[in-house]
Amino acid sequence: MGRYTFLVFFAFAFILLDYYAYQGLKSIITSGRSVRVFSYTYMAFSVVAYTAAAYLIFAMYHGVTPVRTMIFNLSSGFLFTMFVSKLVFAGLLLLQDGGRSLVGIYNWIKSMISPTEILVDGAENSFLPDRRSFLTSSAALIASFPFIGMLYGITKGKYKYTVEKITLYYEDLPSKFDGFKIVQISDIHAGSFDDAARVAEGIQLVNDCKPDLFCFTGDLVNSEKEEIEPYISVFSKIEAKLGKLAVLGNHDYYGDYDKNDANAEKAYFDDFYRKFDQMGFDLLKNEARTITIEDQSIHIIGVENWGAGRWFPKKGDLDLATRTTPGNGFNVLLSHDPTHWEEKVLSYRKKMHLTLSGHTHGFQFGIKIPGFKWSPAQYRYKHWLGLYEETDRKLYVNRGFGFLGFPGRVGMWPEVTLIELKQGKSPNESVSS
Repeated sequence: MGRYTFLVFFAFAFILLDYYAYQGLKSIITSGRSVRVFSYTYMAFSVVAYTAAAYLIFAMYHGVTPVRTMIFNLSSGFLFTMFVSKLVFAGLLLLQDGGRSLVGIYNWIKSMISPTEILVDGAENSFLPDRRSFLTSSAALIASFPFIGMLYGITKGKYKYTVEKITLYYEDLPSKFDGFKIVQISDIHAGSFDDAARVAEGIQLVNDCKPDLFCFTGDLVNSEKEEIEPYISVFSKIEAKLGKLAVLGNHDYYGDYDKNDANAEKAYFDDFYRKFDQMGFDLLKNEARTITIEDQSIHIIGVENWGAGRWFPKKGDLDLATRTTPGNGFNVLLSHDPTHWEEKVLSYRKKMHLTLSGHTHGFQFGIKIPGFKWSPAQYRYKHWLGLYEETDRKLYVNRGFGFLGFPGRVGMWPEVTLIELKQGKSPNESVSS
């Protein structure tokens, strides 16, 4: 399906959905004055939505920059919010109308067979029964939850940075690293940001944790290396005593260059890698760094992206990354996609004590409260958020620092992870499954 065909199809579907939702909501209003107020209010929201749609079409077809603006994000977020809310309401309304249609068909057949019999649940002079006001009102109430939640998500939630603190115990952790603090962020997606000051607030939370080591686990940009340029000075302010390490994520490979020209590829990535240098990030491309405190060491291993999905780059090479590390050392692996852990890392001959990943974003929508978490992400990924453990090897999946696609977050707030390593047995470590 071509782009223009898709836009025409989407526009037709949106207008049809809009009209159906309007008629459904109008059916629960009885007084004439209330109908007028409702009509004007609904029209105002629709005008905003169609104006946003027109702006987005204009922006996309006349060269929108790699870095999103606030008006672009608000327009796309509001349009998507309206679409989802109306879709929820229309879906519930359709269930009721489906039942009404069945009754209407039954009444019509009955009238053909026996014209004098009373219709079943029929409205006056009609085969089709009236909508139940309670059911329609309930559908409208249910649809209001995603509407309010998503509006909050695109205005406040996308920058509602939270610090997740976890303590991990290892009996074979070198004693000098008892209390060692690692701060992780993932999935910056700089091209989606629209407010450098709010991003800086998240970086301040990183620094407030006073990390010994900072780790970034991939997806610096959405696709183009230029997206990070307005934020290089912001991320360069991250402070960590013993270094700032990073790896690439799948989106970091999607840049616009001639894929058939090795020189073009090299030039593109040489420039991209310089941007990591400008932020003070030590980018690990299937390689390792040794962190030493006095006479004891741990190893931080960073692989390029490896994802189980057939459409994701598979450039991660554990053999290459661990070629300089001993077989009995304490290892922390940075690997963007958590599917790598299950597919390759768990069975790898060298033990990765802790793997840090991101990638899932928690789908930017869900619930996370003490003792409970839910998101549509769990139906796509087995390991999608938080801490997991198998065969004495741990995985932590960060829900991301930025956002992608939908310009907001609902429940799955952007995350800064503070991990403290402790020597010894865990007294009460809680592990997700």
